[in-house]
Amino acid sequence: MAVSVTPSLATSDEPRVDLGETVLGAVRGHHAFEGCVEQLATAIRLGVYPRGSTLPPERELAERLGVSRATLREAIAALRAADFVHTTRGRGGGTVVSFRPKRPSSRGARALVPRSEHLRDTLVFRRIVEPGASGLAAERALSHDERDLLVCAHDEVASAQDPAVHRQADSRFHLALAAVTGSPMTLRAVTSVQSDLHDMLNAIPVLEPNIDHSSHQHRLILGAVLRGDAGRARRVMQSHCDDTAALLRGLLA
Repeated sequence: MAVSVTPSLATSDEPRVDLGETVLGAVRGHHAFEGCVEQLATAIRLGVYPRGSTLPPERELAERLGVSRATLREAIAALRAADFVHTTRGRGGGTVVSFRPKRPSSRGARALVPRSEHLRDTLVFRRIVEPGASGLAAERALSHDERDLLVCAHDEVASAQDPAVHRQADSRFHLALAAVTGSPMTLRAVTSVQSDLHDMLNAIPVLEPNIDHSSHQHRLILGAVLRGDAGRARRVMQSHCDDTAALLRGLLA
């Protein structure tokens, strides 16, 4: 039986699956401060914590990242200095995301030249990891909360009008697919891919035909995952990755 993905399954309550909780993990290596800044900044840039949202409490974030609260405070101070967040005081206060996503622009393409070899390899790696993640998600018996997370993430990208908001919502949808695989390594790989992809897509103009095509593929991927059709989920995601790679190779040379 076909699964309809047009109506939203979202309720007035937020999905109980916390995308931030799955994306953030223990900092690896000895450079705890830099690792904290990298993880938090990446999560903010990709829209895991959108503009205006509040980061989790310090104690909770420190536990997730496996660092001391002193190190976390230093990392948050660095994000504050870079205008990623600001702090509100008093009851109901906290660390609020102030990062304003950039509108895609071809003027940023030159800045990617030093990373060109790495970015080309990212497109190859993405063709392996994201179709695999979609197939794995389809193979799992997803909980109601996981299904709700996917539908909410899909609806957000489908309804986004502003190009910068759409770019972040697109990343969240792909991260949500990786999150419901239940594989932390897969999620880390997709997060890394999406971070590089975010930079590349922000360096080319917004093309409405591509947005329409991408939205159609998102609907097909979501439907396949919710139906448990792993083969179709992999095939459509692979086509999705190939189409995006072709666009980027053409426009970024």
